[in-house]
Amino acid sequence: MSSTLRFQIVGEAFKKRAVEVPNPEERPSEFFAKYVFTRQKMQKYLPPEAYGKMCDVIDGEASLDMATANAVAAGMKKWAMELGATHCTHWFQPLTEGTAEKHDGFVEHDGKGGMIEEFTGKQLVQQEPDASSFPSGGIRSTFEARGYSAWDPTSPVFVLGDTLMIPTIFISYTGEALDYKAPLKKSLKAVDKAATAVARYFYPDVRRVVCNLGWEQEYFLVDEGLYAARPDLMMTGRTLMGHDSAKNQQMDDHYFGSIPMRVAAFMKDLEIKALELGIPCKTRHNEVAPNQFELAPIFEETNLAVDHNMLIMSLMKKVARKHGFRCLLHEKPFAGINGSGKHNNWSLSTDTGILLHGPGKAPLDNLRFVTFIVESLMAVYRHNGLLKASIISATNVHRLGASEAPPAIVSSFLGKQLSDLLEHLESSTDDELINLSGKQTLSLDIPQIPELTQDNTDRNRTSPFAFTGNRFEFRAVGSQQNCAAAMIVLNTAMAEALTDFKQRVDTRISQGMELTKAILSTVREDIKTCKPIRFDGNGYSEAWKQEAARRGLDTETSAPLILDQYLKPETVRMFSDMNVLTKAELEARNEIKLDTYIKKIQIEARIFGDICMNHIIPTSTRYQTQLIDNVRKMAEIFPKEDAERLNSPNLNLIRQMGEHNTFIIENVERLIEARRVANRIRDGRERAIAYHDTVAPLIEKIRYHVDQLELIVDDELWPLPKYREMLFIH
Repeated sequence: MSSTLRFQIVGEAFKKRAVEVPNPEERPSEFFAKYVFTRQKMQKYLPPEAYGKMCDVIDGEASLDMATANAVAAGMKKWAMELGATHCTHWFQPLTEGTAEKHDGFVEHDGKGGMIEEFTGKQLVQQEPDASSFPSGGIRSTFEARGYSAWDPTSPVFVLGDTLMIPTIFISYTGEALDYKAPLKKSLKAVDKAATAVARYFYPDVRRVVCNLGWEQEYFLVDEGLYAARPDLMMTGRTLMGHDSAKNQQMDDHYFGSIPMRVAAFMKDLEIKALELGIPCKTRHNEVAPNQFELAPIFEETNLAVDHNMLIMSLMKKVARKHGFRCLLHEKPFAGINGSGKHNNWSLSTDTGILLHGPGKAPLDNLRFVTFIVESLMAVYRHNGLLKASIISATNVHRLGASEAPPAIVSSFLGKQLSDLLEHLESSTDDELINLSGKQTLSLDIPQIPELTQDNTDRNRTSPFAFTGNRFEFRAVGSQQNCAAAMIVLNTAMAEALTDFKQRVDTRISQGMELTKAILSTVREDIKTCKPIRFDGNGYSEAWKQEAARRGLDTETSAPLILDQYLKPETVRMFSDMNVLTKAELEARNEIKLDTYIKKIQIEARIFGDICMNHIIPTSTRYQTQLIDNVRKMAEIFPKEDAERLNSPNLNLIRQMGEHNTFIIENVERLIEARRVANRIRDGRERAIAYHDTVAPLIEKIRYHVDQLELIVDDELWPLPKYREMLFIH
């Protein structure tokens, strides 16, 4: 792309920088949740009885009756209309990795030829979206359209633009979950029940356990004009071709660097809108790769955190366009540099404290800490393959195992102190309560610098599931994925592990063993069982791959085969026993994931072939013709020996281009045929395997030759913006 055109694109982007911001004297705390129907606003707009009942409903201590729903709807409508809302929608999360909404106006006939603004409890509580056009894995047919969305009162409604947004679950006419929220809430209920029962061994007054989630959202920004000039970015979210830029991230100068002015303006605008919608944005910074950035909020209850993450991804895309950018959430939009993840920081807390919080002063606190750490490891060990299946996709596979992303083998990093402790407990026969040291201090011997607090664990960037102080960080989740998919599996596995743990402890107690000794004996048993999942070394090494296989961990790298984990007997049994997903719902999800995998690669193959044949080959041929013409003219004006010597470089380029062109043309035909063969396979799993084994590898083989042509063809002729143009915002 010519430099003149690039300057025009960047200039247009600068024109879009002006944004609306609150009064500069207004603090974020003053406009936080401005557009959210919080408890404070409920108290203002609802009758006292309805407000009290709603608080009980939200806290899980009562069910919602229609009289209360009508009162809430009336107050909610009044509040929303004061903010300019004219419509409402049930906002849900179908199995598309996105959100869905159907807007209805606050209008009804008044019976006198006019209309009135109306919003009833029935409209608030339930709607009927078409269930046949969303992915259902065979649960719904196209001629069976009925489905229901139902209000989730634990996630507050909010106003976005002119619409009252009501977070809901989405189920079929026959009751199966067609979304992420319904099974997520069931998994949260399961882990609450199981964790509360175990927590009461240590703290009898515990009433409930809450699962907390802190997601870290990584993303790329690219100039909108450059994005529009890349059909592959527009159609697939990633660049299917493009040679490395001479400079990318090798200088390590972008990470935590000064945020570019245009990006800072985007971030400020995004944060304001997020804070107004109750999303507690906390952290922003440059990520490792050029044009890569990160946003992270304060931890929240998991159900609300998932809703906020889905909302923030939508906001990022809208706000980016106001600033002349496109926001890329694909896990690997550019080859050769870091991809984008969504690190899920997961923890459990009671109404009295954090169960995974580090060692305390009392020995009983230490036993509680070790118990919940070990049972977390048990959950991950038993279902490490399923956890990988929960985050695997046609897009995330490009990221896993490269440039600081965790490998496609799930293991857990604990750090030296915790690992040594578990080793000691495993071999010990002492039934005394353990003593642990908390955080240490680190002195730098620099008079002006105070002592630093040193955590009891380091960080391991290659560990998919690392303990980081008072939580586990599940680093393998993809940047555009719904956090709920991974959280459903993790919460359910944890509920199963804790349920099994309590049964074994209670059995020992019933046989006459004292409580503390029963807990220690069971913990020691589980430390030995889950030992294979613990790994503190380099997850990228070939030695670890071999060692992981020897330990019995899942080392499969083929996405279609990884997805088999959803249908394994132990998976079906776990979800059924914990009352989270039925076998039919698991089969449906497996079918949807396979179908999505196929379609993603199918789209990539189609647009890749189109770009090759309609953009790359014509451009390469045009430049090749120019070189041939130059060779002929050189031969006309120079003596033969001089002409041969002077034409040698161009002749070599002409030959190279011919080889690359021939390979591309021949293999695009093979790519088309491979798709045709795969599409004739009726079984979804086998078709996905064919796409993985035959179609996807061909794209990568052809890409090499396209990228080589990019280095040869005249820059003014090359039809696509290059990495060096897209990866640096000025």
